[in-house]
Amino acid sequence: MAYNRYQYETSPRKIQPEYKPQTKKYPKKSTARKTKETSKKEVNKKQKQKKKEKRELKIEVKIMAYIAIGFAVLLAISYRNSVINEKFAQNKNLKSDLATLQKENEQLEVSIESSLNLKTIEQSARELLGMQKLEKSQTVYINLPKQDYIQPAAEEIIEEDNVSLWQKIVKFITGK
Repeated sequence: MAYNRYQYETSPRKIQPEYKPQTKKYPKKSTARKTKETSKKEVNKKQKQKKKEKRELKIEVKIMAYIAIGFAVLLAISYRNSVINEKFAQNKNLKSDLATLQKENEQLEVSIESSLNLKTIEQSARELLGMQKLEKSQTVYINLPKQDYIQPAAEEIIEEDNVSLWQKIVKFITGK
């Protein structure tokens, strides 16, 4: 069939290649050997695939562990900052309380110093407690002898230090 310039069909015509691809011909192997080799290859492929999956799983676990550690570190830092803020606020409140107490203390010291003169003390003793000043007739004088009634205890200790151990044991047994 000769090719015309005109084509009446809707599908394109098939062009035959100018050459035939050559396929290599290998010597035929026995089917038993072929199945053993293919099964070994398949086992090796499966083992390699399992190893690859294990490596990928280890990498994923490491990544998740790093993310968890990072999250824990950020959480610890956040908690530490919140504790610091609470302590700072507590410290600020305590300082303001201390300042108010110091002001009150100073005011009380001033009022105490103003009320501690002799006249105000005497007046409050008369009015509140009903006290009076002593008169010369109410004073009683006592004469005390100037003798020392204290006995020295050091002499007895010195005598005990000179006593030997055997003498102490004998005194203990006899009761003297």
